[in-house]
Amino acid sequence: MNTNKPVFILSDSVGETAELVIKAGLSQYTQNYEIQRIPYVEDTKTIDEALNRAKDEDGIIGFTLVDPILRSYLNKRAADLSIEAIDIMGPMMESMEKFYGKRPRQEPGLVHKLDEDYFKKVEAIEFAVKYDDGRDPRGISRADIILIGVSRTSKTPLSQFLAHKRIKVANIPIVPEVEPPEELFMVDPKKCIGLRIDPVKLNDIRKERLKALGLGDQATYANIKRIHQELDYFDKIVGRIGCRVVDVSNKAVEETANHILRLITE
Repeated sequence: MNTNKPVFILSDSVGETAELVIKAGLSQYTQNYEIQRIPYVEDTKTIDEALNRAKDEDGIIGFTLVDPILRSYLNKRAADLSIEAIDIMGPMMESMEKFYGKRPRQEPGLVHKLDEDYFKKVEAIEFAVKYDDGRDPRGISRADIILIGVSRTSKTPLSQFLAHKRIKVANIPIVPEVEPPEELFMVDPKKCIGLRIDPVKLNDIRKERLKALGLGDQATYANIKRIHQELDYFDKIVGRIGCRVVDVSNKAVEETANHILRLITE
């Protein structure tokens, strides 16, 4: 014989919050129980069906409903049927309304939406790290945006900035001695953004980089002739792809990122 007491969880979203709270309370008692979740409650008919089941099976109701009409209806009907119903959100929202002096948004599932948003951001950040600096060409077909440019054109910081906007970014370095991955010429050119920079500006940036590393600024890396060679090769590659180009010479990372966002939105 099944001696588990039924506990009906009603929610206008997935019901995770209500179930967690109810389980926390039930853990203080020794009785066996069986939780039955009823998500996405949008009408009084669903409420009536749940109440009738609770009445027939000698169960208890726990619910999170942000709609005040549905919440009031459930509380009244439960009282009429002598069913114990635990309003998890109601008293809290009423207190918050008094404290903040304004009405709640009354939108179901906002916590779940926030969680989804957070995980999308984390996923995009992990993607940017995994496919940074051309480490794995498979990221090209999976990315929302592919950034291409010579060394020191802010590809990595741009990738991370855009990742915080939930955009998956792969970036590919352009080096004359290395043929770019063939995947780069197979994706939609609209997904590719070339990062162009003034050769004199790039020369200054690379010299500072070498100094920071404790190296002399006479290395080929910072040679102006070599820089022109790299930029000429970059122009050939973006020409083959047919992608748009953004000049990053005198722009902060945030400014460039916002410009890229406008481009892909358009």
